[in-house]
Amino acid sequence: MDLETIKDPGFLQSCSREEMEKLAEDIRHFLIQRLSVTGGHLGPNLGVVELTLILHSLYESPKDKIIWDVGHQAYVHKIVTGRAGQFDQLRKYQGLCGFPKRSESDHDVWETGHSSTSLSAAMGMALARDLKKTDESVVAVIGDGALTGGMALEALNHIGHEQTDLTIILNDNEMSIAPNVGALHSMLGRMRTAGKYQKAKEELEYLIKKIPAFGGRLATTAERVKDSLKYLLVSGMFFEEMGFTYLGPVDGHDYDDLIENINYAKKTKGPMLVHVITKKGKGYAPAENDAKGTWHGLGPYKIESGEVVKKPGPPSYSGVFSNTLRRIARDDQRVVGITAAMPGGTKLDQFAAEFPDRMFDVGIAEQHATTMAGGLATQGMKPVFAVYSTFLQRGYDQLVHDVCRQNLNVIFAIDRAGLVGADGETHQGVFDIAYLRHLPNMKILMPKDENELQHMIFTAVQHDDGPVAVRYPRGNGYGIKMDKELKELTIGKWEVLRDGGELTILTFGTMIPVAMEAAESLESQGVSVRVVNATSAKPLDESLLEELKEEGKPILTLEEAALQGSFGSAVLEYYHDHDSHGMIIERMGIPDRYIEHGSVPELYEEIGLTPARVRDKVLTMVPRKRQRA
Repeated sequence: MDLETIKDPGFLQSCSREEMEKLAEDIRHFLIQRLSVTGGHLGPNLGVVELTLILHSLYESPKDKIIWDVGHQAYVHKIVTGRAGQFDQLRKYQGLCGFPKRSESDHDVWETGHSSTSLSAAMGMALARDLKKTDESVVAVIGDGALTGGMALEALNHIGHEQTDLTIILNDNEMSIAPNVGALHSMLGRMRTAGKYQKAKEELEYLIKKIPAFGGRLATTAERVKDSLKYLLVSGMFFEEMGFTYLGPVDGHDYDDLIENINYAKKTKGPMLVHVITKKGKGYAPAENDAKGTWHGLGPYKIESGEVVKKPGPPSYSGVFSNTLRRIARDDQRVVGITAAMPGGTKLDQFAAEFPDRMFDVGIAEQHATTMAGGLATQGMKPVFAVYSTFLQRGYDQLVHDVCRQNLNVIFAIDRAGLVGADGETHQGVFDIAYLRHLPNMKILMPKDENELQHMIFTAVQHDDGPVAVRYPRGNGYGIKMDKELKELTIGKWEVLRDGGELTILTFGTMIPVAMEAAESLESQGVSVRVVNATSAKPLDESLLEELKEEGKPILTLEEAALQGSFGSAVLEYYHDHDSHGMIIERMGIPDRYIEHGSVPELYEEIGLTPARVRDKVLTMVPRKRQRA
């Protein structure tokens, strides 16, 4: 079938078994081919082909609401809702988003990117349906990894209590980005091998009804037998105790099994949970046999061999962080590594291999990780929580009350700080400075290169007066020479990289090369610009700021972070509080909107964080240039 001719999923309702099987084969072939060029989330989508087809054949989207948790499994949904023709531009600038996006299609009823939100969204939609007295179905598809998130458990508790009419499809492929951890995962493992509780219970009820004069003491005994059967067949029947009718385990690649159970759930009132077992990467051997999470989300690859195409280059910032932490941990037994289900992405898997007793993967639970790190710190340990900037947002309350308020020595290694590119607005790490710098006791560092990163990690571990955040970008360093000896830096002492007398650019991290190139260009036009590596967004280098105040020359702050409340705002606040109202101070950074997906250079161009735009801004600020204008 030509997938690009699909406009609407309604055709699935009349598909025969043979047509459905052929369509599933075509979709897998399509995904393997297209993603070998564009990259993307291959493994999760290969695993949900049959499940997606059956859902769209039994429900009437978009009237019925199908909500995808995270969105890593939504490519098949996008294909059957008419977007196959856009896959050549998947995750590219102004192309098809890698996650559900409401502006793309009416069938995308909820936007995702962070896990564990689907059940709360489904509850909201179901409550709205009941209040409006309409009749649509609400279905949430959530993975076994996402179910470990606290928000998902809060939603389960509320849905079960209210006895809301909705269906949860638990897509259990036994692995999220990394192998799942925790008691819930162990419980699901027992349930996978326990057989079908629902069918056995129904058969028992049928037999009981055949008994003459059923009632009284016999009825009570029968109910006890049914309850005992529940615990016998499904050890730790968590979902039933939460108020759900549990169906499963269901073979997620068996059409009859899927149709029978999802149809039953659709026709039954109240909260239903269908436990579906799928094979991540099904239909493509390299993805099926993946034990490291490589095929969860990746760049281009060679279809025949499964070899991931990697361009040679300098070490990644994540790799430098991991190597440095292991180096420090060999001499410092206090150092403990923490991740929230991202050991591979943060490169803490290497730390875990060397120090298994000092490495803790808490699952998708950033709140717990943050407070647990605080608990470790109270006992003299040096916890290092490696976390993507976008995911640390989920632990904000714990940052405020549990870590910063108690001034605990927790190190936050904030990976993917700044623009991340293809994953788009849900993953751009541009808000962390704004939400960290107003917290008392917090220090915020960012290196100009991989060599400075290793020294900052060492400095953060040595620091004994409260929490330290070290933020660093996605991708590789510059290939510069690495110092052999680690050294402790002075937090709050900035570095002048280039001197100049007419204007000063205060910047850090990824914007330093942009500022330096702009300064060189301006030099050729007769404008002398100083470039300062502002190594800490908090504390500020007040002595240097005072020197600049005495000079009275214009200042430009430049950052790959949200303009509202970030580094530039801190500089403005400082000068406002120190009676410097006559100074010319301008800011450049991420504008007040969500930045969509695309390559980082394309996004720089879109929002104006380029040497040419910096040069133009400077020319409007230098007095003699403004007079000419």
